[in-house]
Amino acid sequence: MRVLIVTPAPPGSRSGNRVTALRWARLLRGLGHETLIATAFARQRCDLMVALHARRSRDSILRFRQRRPEGPLVLALTGTDLYGDIRTDAGARDSLERADRLRARARVIVQSLPVPRRASRPVQGAFRVCVLGHLRPVKDPLRTAAASRRLPHASRIRVVQAGGALEEDLAVRARREEDRNERYRWLGELPRWQALRLLGRSHLLALTSRMEGGANVVCEALALGVPVVSSEISGSIGLLGPGYPGYFPVGDTGALAALLSRAETDAAFYERLRQACRERASLVDPERESEAWSDLLAELSGGNRAAGGEPCRP
Repeated sequence: MRVLIVTPAPPGSRSGNRVTALRWARLLRGLGHETLIATAFARQRCDLMVALHARRSRDSILRFRQRRPEGPLVLALTGTDLYGDIRTDAGARDSLERADRLRARARVIVQSLPVPRRASRPVQGAFRVCVLGHLRPVKDPLRTAAASRRLPHASRIRVVQAGGALEEDLAVRARREEDRNERYRWLGELPRWQALRLLGRSHLLALTSRMEGGANVVCEALALGVPVVSSEISGSIGLLGPGYPGYFPVGDTGALAALLSRAETDAAFYERLRQACRERASLVDPERESEAWSDLLAELSGGNRAAGGEPCRP
């Protein structure tokens, strides 16, 4: 099968959508499918199209449907879609109606990461809290740094943050925070392998997003065996479970500071976090993700809209 993945993120971008498209392309090629990535549908030859982002990929979805009324179309919803655009944007809702998998037809595919052969050990001499991701307002990126300023003087917690600032104001704020907060360091954007090494050598991952569709970094933490504290948002609850002990209310600096302090000083609580993450680690097994994609493509090829029909041609 020839699969086209459409993502609005251009080549060279390190955005989540581009990273996801590249990962899925590798996975689908591993399943034996010819796969290409484009920023738009422009009558490329394909048997099936996977579109990321309901609003931003809408034009491609419309062109695909005009060209292939019965062609299989998978729409991958981003966090922006789930918690924003599909509630307010008519074009995004129209994209939903044109997809072959939606609501009762929806399929959840958790992104995976191979478990390293050798587990990394956390750094010595400090209790490192890692924050990973682009600095964007929706991620509330400096919340962990603010919480670290409320910790007791004796605390060994150090917050290390990696990710590019998508707005200059956030870069200015991060540098200012470094100057006045001895517990905080901002590394800027790192290559993926360095970011994963940073995470693997941390005691804790902190996710402070106001909304998120299921953060890749949480999946990475589960694979690396790093416990997580997270804002209590739907995306994290879906990955970590409703009873996970490491949640704090969105935007609550004091609650996050208390959670960080407890993770550092209460060994039994820290072990509860680690054990809960171990129990969820199977969600990010690469074989599980591969099987989920294989099952999805098999469903589509055997459904009313056959994937083996006349391909799109330029």
